[in-house]
Amino acid sequence: MDPAARPRARRRVRAVGVQPVARAAGARAGAVPVTDLLSPSVDEELRAFFADARTRAGEYGQHYAALWESLEQQSSGGKRIRPKLVYAAYQGLGGDDRHVATRVAIAFELLHTAFLIHDDVIDRDTVRRGAPNIAARFAGRARAHGADDRACEVWGETAAVLAGDLALSRAHREIATLPVDPDRRAALLDILDRAVFVSAAGELADVVHAGSHHPPEVARVVATLEQKTAVYSFECPLTAGAVLAGAGDGAIGALARYGRLVGVAFQITDDILGVFGDPAITGKSAASDLREGKQTALTAHAATTDAWPAIASRLGDPDLDDEGADVMRQALRACGALEAARRLADEYVTLARYELDAEDLPAALRAELGDLAQRAAERAR
Repeated sequence: MDPAARPRARRRVRAVGVQPVARAAGARAGAVPVTDLLSPSVDEELRAFFADARTRAGEYGQHYAALWESLEQQSSGGKRIRPKLVYAAYQGLGGDDRHVATRVAIAFELLHTAFLIHDDVIDRDTVRRGAPNIAARFAGRARAHGADDRACEVWGETAAVLAGDLALSRAHREIATLPVDPDRRAALLDILDRAVFVSAAGELADVVHAGSHHPPEVARVVATLEQKTAVYSFECPLTAGAVLAGAGDGAIGALARYGRLVGVAFQITDDILGVFGDPAITGKSAASDLREGKQTALTAHAATTDAWPAIASRLGDPDLDDEGADVMRQALRACGALEAARRLADEYVTLARYELDAEDLPAALRAELGDLAQRAAERAR
């Protein structure tokens, strides 16, 4: 890469609000190639955990046992991106204790599950990954017990909030009881705390933007994506794997910056799929984001064009039907919003790859994460 490109990339990173994270000390030599990034042990350990929890929950009644069963169902079926990233950084930087890596990977998968559940409550969604979520299951359970509409809603929301809390608590316990030295365990807890703290800020900002009469600019949308998704889904699993492996400051910092950048690219693409994706592939309605009035890179660009008044008049309309959503999609495409969002995602992929090249990371790890960055903007689901 042209050496002059690196300073430009770093200046651009700072311009969009990416800040450095705290870096753990220590180094470990003898990095090994990244091999199988997602061990079956994650699924095996999660199955064992949920089986034990269901047994214990049975002592407190059938509904509580059913809650744990629903929580297990909610945690299954995902792409396990966060465990993959933990393993990638850990193995790629010389880690060789699969048991402790699995524990950290599970922590971040449970954190993700907790956030998804709470996010559905906030958005009042009833479907996740193409199936009824916890709130919908427990609303149905209430109805089967003769509850009225209001009671069904209370059952569903209560079950979802509690399930998310339980997953979040277990995520912290996985790190707090990790059999590593106290300083390393404390550093990992700091990373997990950062994931929760920053994501809460992003979630709140997302809700505030959706209810605003003035759409946020692209820079504000990007900052929210970074806070809500990129930090907990990409930066923190990568830095946790690196800290667990005993990596030095340079590697940890590079992975943190890469993670935030590729996470933004991933989420921009996710928002594109939320409007233009095939529901049969994504498992999500292509009209729900438009009905909710979700503010994305698409709407931020549209707001700068003459098409905005017509788009804004329907954005956030709870009665928006599929035909109306098709009209909005045509308008977003015609005003250049779709192409602008795709370009922005590609730009963040490029910046993320620069961060990999700017640090002396093992070649196998650079290659794996470089491929991941490219897939982040090209995926269909």
